[in-house]
Amino acid sequence: MTVYRYPALRARQAAEHDVFVFAASPQDVLSFAQIERVGRTDDGQLKGFQRHQIASHIRDIRDYLAREDALLPNAVIIAFIEGVKVKDLGHGRLEVLIDDKKGPPGFVVDGQQRLTALSGLQKPDFQVFVSAVVCKNYDELRQQFVLINNTRPLPKTLIYELLPTVEGLPERYTARRFAARVVERLNFTGGRALRGQIRQHTNPAGVISDTAMQKVVMNSAAHGAIRELIQYEDREDRAVDLINEFFEAVAEVYGGQWVGMSPRVSRLRHGAGIVAMGFVMDLLFSSEGANTKDGFVPALELLKPSTAWTSGTWKMDDCEFPWNDIQNTPSDIDLLTRFLVSTTKRQLRRLRRAANA
Repeated sequence: MTVYRYPALRARQAAEHDVFVFAASPQDVLSFAQIERVGRTDDGQLKGFQRHQIASHIRDIRDYLAREDALLPNAVIIAFIEGVKVKDLGHGRLEVLIDDKKGPPGFVVDGQQRLTALSGLQKPDFQVFVSAVVCKNYDELRQQFVLINNTRPLPKTLIYELLPTVEGLPERYTARRFAARVVERLNFTGGRALRGQIRQHTNPAGVISDTAMQKVVMNSAAHGAIRELIQYEDREDRAVDLINEFFEAVAEVYGGQWVGMSPRVSRLRHGAGIVAMGFVMDLLFSSEGANTKDGFVPALELLKPSTAWTSGTWKMDDCEFPWNDIQNTPSDIDLLTRFLVSTTKRQLRRLRRAANA
């Protein structure tokens, strides 16, 4: 049996609840608080409330927290029903005693991934803040879990827009950070065909999806034109220039199907169209050496008669689809990409055969 003793501070909130905060080692927290996974009993009754662990998320947190300069200012939230005593020392100060003689009396309400990540690290002096609430019963505890975890998360678009300004992020953010920076420049400081047209939190009037544009950059950086540019110190400038040149060519060739159009009335400005056309850009860079507007225009002119961005039908895979049936789904993006790339290749081969005849 262990009695854990902590100095704490009380927050004045609901009169019928004790709410307080203290600092403790992750090892101690995991000793006096349990992570109760959601599941079903043999007779089908719901038990627990925590989601299952997300290995990749825990790994990212652990990689960051292993650093000497790691900080974790956001508190984990623990709820108690019993096993905890609070002694008032006056002026909001408390002494908290946690007794585990009947097993861990606390339940982790928020912060299980952080605690799990910390449990595997050898940092004996590292502490986390614990925000604690004392509940009357288990039903009230589960209610607190739902209320605390039902707040609206930050929109991913906002997080992605912030990425270029943040250093020291987990590795999974590296590609997205580069893409976010390129898209930011295309939209604000270095854009021409796309300037002011990409929808971001700081540019809600834009109509082109920022995540679609970021996918163009990430796809190209993974296995396309931008991958060839990564070796240069000015890789970012080169990526911005390439995408500017390509979409200036798109604007010239497709005219009214691009200029001033919204995704609802032109699939060329739609997420699916943007991502798929990114693969066309990569194809023309590799096969034709295109990296300027004038280099892209001839092949886009060849592709144009086979497209149905604003009206008509798409003829793909021996089927016909109304122009606006293309949706921003992985399957539709893949279908459209394969069609645009294969059509462009076919038209270029015909052009070469005609030139050699």
